[in-house]
Amino acid sequence: MRTDYADVSFWLATYGPYQPNAPLQGDVKADVAIVGGGFTGMATAYYLRKADPSLKVVVLESEVVGYGASGRNGSFAMTVIGLGIDVLAMLKGKQAARDGHRYMERAVDTVGDLVEEENLDCDYTRPGFLRMATTPGYVNKIKKQIELVHELGFTGVEWLERDQARAEVNSDLYLGAWWEPRMALVNPVKLAREMKRVNLALGADTYEHAPVTAIERGTDFTLKTPCGSVTAKKIVLGTNAYSHLIPQVRRKQVPAWTYMVATEPLTDKQFEAIGWQHRQGVEDARNLVHYYRISPDNRLLMGGGPVGLSFGADLDRDSNASAWRHLEEHIGYVFPALKGIKITHRWGGPFSVTVDLTPALGYLGDKRVVYSVGCIGHGVSLTHLNGQTIRDLILDEQTELTDTFFVNRRVIPWPPEPLRLGVSGALRAYLEAEDWVDERDMPKR
Repeated sequence: MRTDYADVSFWLATYGPYQPNAPLQGDVKADVAIVGGGFTGMATAYYLRKADPSLKVVVLESEVVGYGASGRNGSFAMTVIGLGIDVLAMLKGKQAARDGHRYMERAVDTVGDLVEEENLDCDYTRPGFLRMATTPGYVNKIKKQIELVHELGFTGVEWLERDQARAEVNSDLYLGAWWEPRMALVNPVKLAREMKRVNLALGADTYEHAPVTAIERGTDFTLKTPCGSVTAKKIVLGTNAYSHLIPQVRRKQVPAWTYMVATEPLTDKQFEAIGWQHRQGVEDARNLVHYYRISPDNRLLMGGGPVGLSFGADLDRDSNASAWRHLEEHIGYVFPALKGIKITHRWGGPFSVTVDLTPALGYLGDKRVVYSVGCIGHGVSLTHLNGQTIRDLILDEQTELTDTFFVNRRVIPWPPEPLRLGVSGALRAYLEAEDWVDERDMPKR
């Protein structure tokens, strides 16, 4: 049984002492069994118990709470859905883009409401979001995105001209920015584990180091683990990027990998050089986006760029030396004053990708099973509101949330291997090519 997770992510390495719950021993019965102890599982357990305290809810986590994608991300609770509102409008239509953005605005607010209502200690701040344009092509792209947001009837997003953007964060590359106040930053491992704390107080049992090895379907479901089993009337597959390990949802999504690095704490002189006074979350406008923020202890955390892919059930893609080297070089490229700064943490983690780059959740086979996939790297806020949507599905209640366009939608299946790897590689290559076109006239590194 693994006990040290310091190499899994900066968030896990710096969490401090943690005592996981004991694995499942013996056989237990539940009304609802939830597979996965990340954001989706924790949020679903919370909202189920709040809706009906009589429900027996059990969460099964294969490692420790916050181990998976929920503990390795960039920590942005934001309104982005899929690859962005413009891509969603192109793929699904403007009404879907409107509904998706509205859902994500509510999702961001849901995280803030949870933090306040349950007094969650997770380094929550709401400094807003900047999407920086670094080429004339990206200026046009962002302005069109903002026009679409306004056309769909939303406010709270505006364009900042070059000098306005650089007054917030200073880089010679910046030509303007999308500014959106509705975005929060969290410590994602703290958030997941604080939700575990609240859930335990509400009576939702959580077992860690309890991987589900088999799911048997009968009058009830039997979920087997190495040392016990859960018999449940209904189940929730909150496994997202790990869903390809479950035969029933294997082809609804594939995992892709994003990578991050963390610097040593910045000095006052370095802060002055980059002019980053308000600690906003920042992205660029690429398809294979770079995202970065300042941690509470004043480190620069940067992720994104190269995306990792795997074959079959392989999940051994958390390390990528070339991706980390790219990110280290990109720090100096964006902020020359930080060139050569010491990197203290390097990590990677999977995120869930559907064929059409759109989230999907709903019933699987019948109304006794609910699944959720396709966060596309923007799951911090999405998963928490999804917890409410899954609650409504489990309770068989039709609500505004269950009527959302990506709930119970038809999901285009990924092809079997080796075609799956070919398709995902082709999609990545297309996104890289678009980025190259937009960046071909940028200054050389």
